[in-house]
Amino acid sequence: METVKKFVIQKHSAANGLHWDLMFEAGTVLETYRLEMPPEKLSEQASPAVKIFDHPLKFLTYEGSVNQGKGRVEIADTGTYQLLGRSETHKETQINGKILKGRFTLTHIKENQWEFTPVSS
Repeated sequence: METVKKFVIQKHSAANGLHWDLMFEAGTVLETYRLEMPPEKLSEQASPAVKIFDHPLKFLTYEGSVNQGKGRVEIADTGTYQLLGRSETHKETQINGKILKGRFTLTHIKENQWEFTPVSS
């Protein structure tokens, strides 16, 4: 089991619509997945998760304009996580956020497509 690290979910209003960016601290970057649902819904059902480019650590606390003013981000949830296990196609985490709490898996489907799923206790 790895050490406790930080995570953030940012609500991202963009020209192509609203989505949420789930970002996990991973060394010197934030490993990032685009989600279709807000943190309030993620404990209830699985969500498609698209792996996108890593973000700088400053996004753990950043809120404001992005993409040359074409979008805006605000923090929707924040807290810590532990990576409980991982393989090339599967990651299991324990998340302790202000909203999102519990065990979750990220399962690789194909290419940059993943699924973020709550683990029933």
